Amino acid sequence: MEQKIRRDRNMGDNLRKLRLDHDISQEKLCAELQRRGCDIGRSTYAKYEAGELNIRASVIIELKKIYNCSYDDFFEGLDVNI
Repeated sequence: MEQKIRRDRNMGDNLRKLRLDHDISQEKLCAELQRRGCDIGRSTYAKYEAGELNIRASVIIELKKIYNCSYDDFFEGLDVNI
């Protein structure tokens, strides 16, 4: 029996936009996240942006502080039907 994988919504595009809007590289962002206690490497973060891996809530909390933005910025446009 063929099994279909349900694709969930991902916020990768929003993560990339926020990072680029703040003119920061993935490497520098990950270094700052690590300084704040989030053990995130660049390859893992790249997977978040590519939508290949779901981001942890603890990382979103720290990104909100780094970007000084609202949580809505992470979820913008994700409430539309897939």
